[in-house]
Amino acid sequence: MNLILLEPEDFQSSSQVVLRGRRFQHMVEVQRAEVGDRLKVGVVNGQIGAGEITEHSENHIAMTVSLFAEPPAALPLTLILALPRPKMLKRTIQHATALGVKKLYLINAYRVEKSYWQSPWLAEEKLRDQCALGLEQAVDTAMPEIHLRKRFKPFVEDELPEIADQSLKLVAHPVTDAPCPVDIEQQTTLAVGPEGGFIPYEVEKLQEVGFQSVHLGPRILRVETALPVLLSRLFPAR
Repeated sequence: MNLILLEPEDFQSSSQVVLRGRRFQHMVEVQRAEVGDRLKVGVVNGQIGAGEITEHSENHIAMTVSLFAEPPAALPLTLILALPRPKMLKRTIQHATALGVKKLYLINAYRVEKSYWQSPWLAEEKLRDQCALGLEQAVDTAMPEIHLRKRFKPFVEDELPEIADQSLKLVAHPVTDAPCPVDIEQQTTLAVGPEGGFIPYEVEKLQEVGFQSVHLGPRILRVETALPVLLSRLFPAR
């Protein structure tokens, strides 16, 4: 936890917060926080600053906070991600958030198991918890938007053209001749398939709405590995 992420309900006044639960436990057990310590804090969808511990009891920590800095810039990216298996989903959401993704669509695909859509980890509060972990890691406060789309064809035909309008449209696909571009500057929409990739029909539907297939080389990577590699190539300076 490189940043203590504050929620509006933590504030007792404009500059006083009280923390309990997971964040309190981390501050006590990992950071060994004591009265007088100053730690980096940030408010969800707000500024970053410092918090000085003023009280430390058995079940809570009180801090006086001062906010003065803006969070890092978001990636100019909309991510279209075929729903990963639940265990991988948690890590992937954390990685995407830490890397600066602010708009994410989790979509269906032929190789996405139907049971994945029944996972409790798709509940709004569960997804938000994983985003919070990514923000804490990256010292960021801007909470991503996550949208769920359970039908591939209607999403690609009816919604995606508007979502991806005026952007560079890329689909990660190992069976293509074009390498992933490096260090781009423009707004981008990136589609990443499930384990095993998009099937040819799905790639064709994406191409019909303007997506170009790109690859990362001869090695086939898991989604949780491929995503950071893709983003680090596309936006290395971010």
